[in-house]
Amino acid sequence: MGSIARQSPPASLDAAADSASATTTRTRRRRSWLRHLISNPITALSLAFVVLAIVVGLFAPLIATDDPNFATPADRLQGPSAEHLLGTDALGRDVFSRLVYGARISLLIGIGVTFAAGILGAVLGLLSGYVDRLDSPIMRTMDGLMAFPSILLAIAIMASLGPSTVNVFIALTVVYTPTIARLVRSTTLVIRQQTYIESARSIGLRDTEIMGKYIFPNGLSPLIVQCTFVVALAIISESSLSFLGAGVPPDQPTWGNMLRDGQSLLQQAWWLAVFPGTALFLLVLALNIVGDGLRDVFDPRSNRR
Repeated sequence: MGSIARQSPPASLDAAADSASATTTRTRRRRSWLRHLISNPITALSLAFVVLAIVVGLFAPLIATDDPNFATPADRLQGPSAEHLLGTDALGRDVFSRLVYGARISLLIGIGVTFAAGILGAVLGLLSGYVDRLDSPIMRTMDGLMAFPSILLAIAIMASLGPSTVNVFIALTVVYTPTIARLVRSTTLVIRQQTYIESARSIGLRDTEIMGKYIFPNGLSPLIVQCTFVVALAIISESSLSFLGAGVPPDQPTWGNMLRDGQSLLQQAWWLAVFPGTALFLLVLALNIVGDGLRDVFDPRSNRR
């Protein structure tokens, strides 16, 4: 009696099974690092505060109780009350409303600068670390920019461009691009020596494909961690520039402008500086704690502790 040959499943079914398995693996990994991130109560609380600040910035017109620039001289320098939750400033403007709108501008600049500096720095770092003839000119330019203290370089750029929100964005992007470029370059130099990169070259892949498919994705974890710190640094720098009068125009509600307006009246009206200063402190602290949490998640050595 002849044996019955077993039929192998169609190739399309195997491909579908492999795709489903890969999707399931990615989903499990995503849930795993998110679960690990929020397992620490302090990190979870910090992440919740960052999300809350983003929500406040996005829905500022709905949350604010008054127009942030509407001045009522008769109500100037009133303390916190039921009518004005955080008091009023020297022109009678509602501090709570200005604080809410200030979160929008600070986060917009912080996230926008990080996004732009991340893209530009990643491109420069990849080219510098992978293409030997471009390494020296790119890195010497980055070293020249990093030789200046960040706030002085930002002030110099703002003095050339003039005070505006767009110019603050440009200045801070120039300031923080070298930091990201050096990080990406260092990871690129390590990854390009791996065996799978040599295998990719041997089968004829182009350099752009190798950088886009292998080097950049494998160096993405430290870049994400660094970007969380850049958001915090950009928010501090924007507030510093506004405080010094070289950033966002004074008529726009930012935390830096509010601190500058309140520092001369600190003994008379403490709420003008305390509330924006506290908000700035808590947001930057929360971003740094989240960055530390992400670093622990993405660091393989921390998972073995």
